[in-house]
Amino acid sequence: MSGLKAVLFDMDGVITDTASAHAQAWKALFDGYLEKHHAGEPEFDIETDYREHVDGKPRYDGVRDFLASRGITLAEGTPEDAPGTLTVCGLGNEKNVAFNRWIAENPVEPYPGTLALLDALDEAGIAVALFTSSRNADAVLGAAGLSDRFAVRIDGVVMAKRGLPGKPDPAIMHQAAEALGIAPADCAIVEDAVSGVQAGAKGGFAQVIGVAREDNADALDAAGADIVVRDLAELQLDGGRLALRTLHGLPDALAEMEAIARRLSGKRVAVFLDYDGTLSPIVDNPDDAILSDGMRAAIERLSQVASVAIVSGRDLDDVCGFVQLDHLYYAGSHGFDMAGPDGWRHVVEKGKAFLPALDDATQKLEEALSGIPGARVERKKFSLAVHYRHVAREAEAKVEEIVREVVADNGKLRASGGKKVYDVKPRADWHKGRAVLALLDTLGLAGDDVVAFYLGDDTTDEDAFRILARDGIGIVVRDRENRASAARYALDDVEAVERLLAGLARRLEG
Repeated sequence: MSGLKAVLFDMDGVITDTASAHAQAWKALFDGYLEKHHAGEPEFDIETDYREHVDGKPRYDGVRDFLASRGITLAEGTPEDAPGTLTVCGLGNEKNVAFNRWIAENPVEPYPGTLALLDALDEAGIAVALFTSSRNADAVLGAAGLSDRFAVRIDGVVMAKRGLPGKPDPAIMHQAAEALGIAPADCAIVEDAVSGVQAGAKGGFAQVIGVAREDNADALDAAGADIVVRDLAELQLDGGRLALRTLHGLPDALAEMEAIARRLSGKRVAVFLDYDGTLSPIVDNPDDAILSDGMRAAIERLSQVASVAIVSGRDLDDVCGFVQLDHLYYAGSHGFDMAGPDGWRHVVEKGKAFLPALDDATQKLEEALSGIPGARVERKKFSLAVHYRHVAREAEAKVEEIVREVVADNGKLRASGGKKVYDVKPRADWHKGRAVLALLDTLGLAGDDVVAFYLGDDTTDEDAFRILARDGIGIVVRDRENRASAARYALDDVEAVERLLAGLARRLEG
């Protein structure tokens, strides 16, 4: 099997964090239109309508397809129609005005994992190109500081000029490959939309990578993706092809200390540590997860030469009580509740709006799980956990079914699976990775002269690994499951974590 000669990237949701802005602009447009002209029609639903009818498609196709799903037909109009005109083009132009307003008022963030993959492709001599049905590619890339990153760009403006059909037709992808002078069979496609994955699967490309940032991995897989990841940080080049980066395939951090140390020369260091499964072994009863004297001593020693913070899914007071080092910074409840020396305290305001939803889900889960021996619901301040370590194996699927149903009915929460636990958190753009960035700001460490470490063991730690994928060092504590990970190194157990922290302290002291 020959290696890749090029990788072709979609833009929104793959390169830049703008897919959510598109979704909100579409929702505002269609909700306003339906309320005024088709009262009684259900509102535009981002989870279903956006993905099925507009995601990844040219703007006017999105208008036409969504309206058709509601049995509504409008005149086509022309691209020159004023925004808001009651035509397909007029509504599409109104959405474009809203999106451009958003770009002007908000920073556009490229995904660190995507930048890390682009760096690896450059180093390997593999060409890259961008394709997107958006007519705003120049503005988005400019706002993200990526105007010069893609020599070949086929966007919505080019599509209109050339009369190219939208996805799921692969024409736009074929045009990008042709502009590079590379056959589709030598190219990989990277897409986050179902229509885009379908196009890649039809187009005769070497690999189709689906990016499931919104819990739509099954849909992307069914659409024909060869590999589905949560973030491109979970990919690596292997034999000239894109492959999953998995826990058991990651290099051991202790064995790579010399390489890690070279990155620290002349840098300030910040170390972020998960608690359960990282600083203390996973135990049957969470109240028994005691920090060993040796681990506390290693953390204390490291904190004398580096900034150290504990980032945990536990409630803030809970994790502070276990670690008992008052000069550290702490983030509890997956980062929604933070504290530090001299009485510093910060509660993420957006988390408060989800407290009623968490109360409701807690009650419903306790009722639904009451008949399953061993299942336990643990309510935390800004999240909850469903533990099933003591549930009979044949009943585990029922626990998962109940959790998924309650979370889906609630609508304001999301669930992720961990080590015999389901973590239920607010459906908000806040997680351990965002908490790491906030703490770096608080500590005055948000600069190019800083190397940030994050050590964790569970799926909730992956958000932090993704945030640090390009400029930081993610280290995951392995378990028996060989899942994909955005970390760059791994350790075998908690004892290895203690050795690494002590060794890192020695090197920094020197």
